[in-house]
Amino acid sequence: MTTAPWRDPALTAAARVDDLLSRMTLEEKTAQLYGVWVGASTDGDGVAPLQREMTAEYDWDELITHGLGQLTRPFGTAPVDPALGAQALARAQRRIAASGRFGIPALAHEECLAGFTAWQATAYPVPLAWGAAFDPPLVEEMGRHIGRDLRAVGVHQGLAPVLDVVRDPRWGRVEETIGEDPYLVGTVGAAYVRGLESAGVVATLKHFAGYASSAGARNLAPVRAGVREFADVTLPPFELALREGGARSVMAAYTDTDGIPASADPGLLTELLREQWGFTGTVVADYFGVGFLQTQHRVAGTEAEAAHAALAAGLDVELPTLKCYGKPLLEAVRAGEIAEELIDRAARRVLLQKCELGLLDEDWDPEPTGRIDLDSTANRALARRLAERSVVLLDNPDGVLPLSPDTRIAVVGPRAADALAMLGCYSFPSHVLTHHPDIPMGIEIPTVLEALRGELPDAKVTFAEGCGVDTPDTGGFEEAVARTAEADVCVAVLGDRAGLFGRGTSGEGCDATDLRLPGVQGELLDALVATGVPVVLVLLTGRPYALGRWHGRLAASVQAFFPGEEGGPAVAGVLSGRVNPSGRLPVSVPQEPGGQPWTYLQPPLGLAGEVSNLDPTPLYPFGHGRSYTTFAWESEAVGAEITTDGSYDVSVAVRNTGDRAGAEVVQLYLHDPVATVTRPDVRLIGYQRLELAPGEASRVTFRFHADHSAFTDRTGRRVVEPGALELRLAASSTDVRHTARLTLTGPVREVGTDRRLRCETEVEPEAEETA
Repeated sequence: MTTAPWRDPALTAAARVDDLLSRMTLEEKTAQLYGVWVGASTDGDGVAPLQREMTAEYDWDELITHGLGQLTRPFGTAPVDPALGAQALARAQRRIAASGRFGIPALAHEECLAGFTAWQATAYPVPLAWGAAFDPPLVEEMGRHIGRDLRAVGVHQGLAPVLDVVRDPRWGRVEETIGEDPYLVGTVGAAYVRGLESAGVVATLKHFAGYASSAGARNLAPVRAGVREFADVTLPPFELALREGGARSVMAAYTDTDGIPASADPGLLTELLREQWGFTGTVVADYFGVGFLQTQHRVAGTEAEAAHAALAAGLDVELPTLKCYGKPLLEAVRAGEIAEELIDRAARRVLLQKCELGLLDEDWDPEPTGRIDLDSTANRALARRLAERSVVLLDNPDGVLPLSPDTRIAVVGPRAADALAMLGCYSFPSHVLTHHPDIPMGIEIPTVLEALRGELPDAKVTFAEGCGVDTPDTGGFEEAVARTAEADVCVAVLGDRAGLFGRGTSGEGCDATDLRLPGVQGELLDALVATGVPVVLVLLTGRPYALGRWHGRLAASVQAFFPGEEGGPAVAGVLSGRVNPSGRLPVSVPQEPGGQPWTYLQPPLGLAGEVSNLDPTPLYPFGHGRSYTTFAWESEAVGAEITTDGSYDVSVAVRNTGDRAGAEVVQLYLHDPVATVTRPDVRLIGYQRLELAPGEASRVTFRFHADHSAFTDRTGRRVVEPGALELRLAASSTDVRHTARLTLTGPVREVGTDRRLRCETEVEPEAEETA
């Protein structure tokens, strides 16, 4: 018996796939280009936009005789015991392989935005909390854990991370992003990709590209970003995650930019992604994104036209289930309306990926091995560590925090005693379990109230809810005020409820009209402050909210962005002092609820000035965060003259001058005083988190290269211009500690895809101070 070349592991993947394609019929090749969503609901509320309207009927037994490209969310559609689910997936894969001529299994994908979106799987902090931690190595470790859990149950592809850069905090999916700065998003996102890919899971970058720039912060609204904003803000995180993370898949965004939907944009999906960036993986549709070309964008008159537009642009796989890439596509190819070469191109990419994953090998085995535990002790410890590092102490003017161990505490607010207050909209309990109210949570999630009682066993802790998250009812105010009046301090735990398509105050399709606290929570906070008892505000949210109304009236303010299943103990640890807060804001916290959109990446006219009565200056800037210890910064950097292809090392020594261990985040910003197009007043180009014991010091050196000053000029070229620059060593985007002034000399230099994207850092211990 001879092995067909496509089965021979001694041959290259390209040779194997070329041989396989030559043997396949049109139906078999096309079958590799769509997924099937088994068990997806066609009535009631869905977990994807227009799910009910866009889900087509099919005959499973007939369908799989031609093979199958993908299985959609076998664990993330309904509550499934992980061990039983893994066995069921293995059976389904064997059946798919046995039904087709070539024995090729499907590629199974799942959501993994903040952990594997499956029942009984660890719910990690949301990506906005990853940004707040400023800790790529820890995020990479989390990605590795998530990837291992996915592979343990037979999943090959994870639909994460989200690399959209926040442009308007009213957008519902802010919680899914890493922040409002492309360098932070790119470096943290690339770390997550490295972790996921190291476990053998295909990471899928989303949403490519521009999704977060939707007009009016409305989900799926048109994108009106200019060419330079798109090039310099939207695209760099994707480029970084591809080049440094090694992501093997990209998801096309739902939105259109300047009238062209991403799913039908060859300039984006082929010319930029493949020809300029050299991407060789697969491009997949966001759920129903191909069909939306007909029903939502109206750039296609039929399903076949939608399929043609997407395939021609470079979109390889229709997700989540077949619609346009099925019968409509086959009929159009046979009629000569669509070239079969487009099918071949996409099928080749899909099969190359399956070959890389071992799915074309004769010894492929889908059976799970070993014990399956998706919420292991190691996972929980990692979730706790990331949650603790992500909590941001916004303010503590009078030193009320940490709380005294034997004090009287009134815990008030609708988020204090609700486990779901810790979770974002893509956690399994928020995303799926809301449709299955009789099924238990599946994981242990301590609330802030429970955790605080555990942290401070000698304290007298009382509780009153006060109000709901987004209801107008103020009936609980009286009890909340009474409990507060009896206490030494009030801990007001307020914030969001994650949900989907209007079923929450944060999450996909849960966009906000302004940045007031939801419901009557602001009025509750007013009532608590009016008692005269010191109030510590704790926010558990998916976006920043305007806090200027209470500035100077609160004893302390703590921000946590949906910190996951261990978020309650993490927040309580900050309140008790067990945890020294070290999170930094990945998004600005506004002063007023209006005047949006605004992020810190503003050119001069975007800053406060005499030309308008509206002051957009945030209450707490990007990068801000306080600690229970103090740090001293010392730098001798003064600057230098370098060429437009030169480099310069700028360093700073940071010493912990307090009496307890803590972490400082050293941030490097670039200020370009004069350029041929307007530039952000400052933008982050490097950062380093330092863990320091009392008295300990470390020196951070940033290796700045002129490439880091590059931007898109009037002609669309990315260039480095000669002239003056400032490198600002800072504790936030506004808290500058030292400045190095550079002069770039020489000609304007055009840079390409080989430019330096990351500002490398080096950390060395400093000698102890002598008396």
